[in-house]
Amino acid sequence: MLKEKLLRPLLSFLRGVFFKFNFNIVKIYFDKRELDNFLKRIYPVTTEHELIRIGPEKDSGYLVPDDMEGITSCFSPGVDFKSLFEKELFDTYNIRSFLCDYSVEAPPIESDGFHFIKKYLNSYEDDVNMVFENWVNSIEDKNDYILQMDIEGGEYDVITLTDKDFFKKFRIMVIEFHDLDLLFTAAGFRSITSVFDKLLENFMIVHIHPNNIRKVFKYNSYEIPPMMEFTFLRKDRIKEYEHTPVFPHLLDTDNVKGIKTLALPKIFYKS
Repeated sequence: MLKEKLLRPLLSFLRGVFFKFNFNIVKIYFDKRELDNFLKRIYPVTTEHELIRIGPEKDSGYLVPDDMEGITSCFSPGVDFKSLFEKELFDTYNIRSFLCDYSVEAPPIESDGFHFIKKYLNSYEDDVNMVFENWVNSIEDKNDYILQMDIEGGEYDVITLTDKDFFKKFRIMVIEFHDLDLLFTAAGFRSITSVFDKLLENFMIVHIHPNNIRKVFKYNSYEIPPMMEFTFLRKDRIKEYEHTPVFPHLLDTDNVKGIKTLALPKIFYKS
């Protein structure tokens, strides 16, 4: 969402101040065993589907598995500055995109493949909000979909309120998760891990890319990038896999130019 993205540098600064002030709270709620077990569950894997990059070589470009045949639609809540990911999906793969965001009047560019609705995702329906499942089910299309979600922290509520089997409509999902530094708090850990556990029942993580707009949060030997893009592939599309041993991927690029490159910390993958 455009308005929220303009506030990211300020929010990043305020969160850093918050954590320094509340460092003792972090210590109280930190559980090494539970965090280690969670990190092992989200190790990315390499499958028979090579990763390709769709979108620009910066923010709004994503790595996805080269398994596009048969996908007809992308659902993209949270409209980006350029919507180039969705444009390339249509121009290259003839995949139309359904976009929603109440904070803007329309996508920033025009495309015959765009279908926009001025609403937020939420747990109820009104003139401003709509339910994720109702939005997807309103499209008369029974083929596989792509989900590209960047809704500034709202992803946790949307995923929590959505039935786990509903996500099987999506073959590929790219979700930017925010506030991952809250893994060091009791409430944050429960919220974040429950969301990932729901998705991992039917999906495997095939890539993780940290957003370099925010600095890594460090505690003892742990380094947690607060914002990271996760790419998921549905398990029935995977015949063989192994843990990805090396990051970054050759196609990875910084989200924001001019800010120090942020490599994925080794605690997030099996090297």
